[in-house]
Amino acid sequence: MTIKQAQEKIDKWINSTGVRYFNELTNMAILTEEVGEVARIIARKYGEQSFKPQDKEYDLADEFADVLFVLICLANQTGVDLTEALNKNLEKKTLRDAVRHQNNEKLKS
Repeated sequence: MTIKQAQEKIDKWINSTGVRYFNELTNMAILTEEVGEVARIIARKYGEQSFKPQDKEYDLADEFADVLFVLICLANQTGVDLTEALNKNLEKKTLRDAVRHQNNEKLKS
């Protein structure tokens, strides 16, 4: 599905199954919580922390999907077209970083 289709699908889901959007501040708090859950898994799987017994059953893909879901909710609530925003952001990065990363000695292996 495209980003636009995801925005539309989530909007339909929210307005039927979810009843209504949580307010923007609540969704921002939820987004922060979901990003924290991704961070917990990454710190344990790829970092130096160890898993606690209750952390053993994790699903990184599902946690990423939770982050994306809430981010799309916030975009819908604030009138942001994520397809357009991402395209503009990539254009900005391309212009700004045209040679920056190629010249970064820290990135050369």
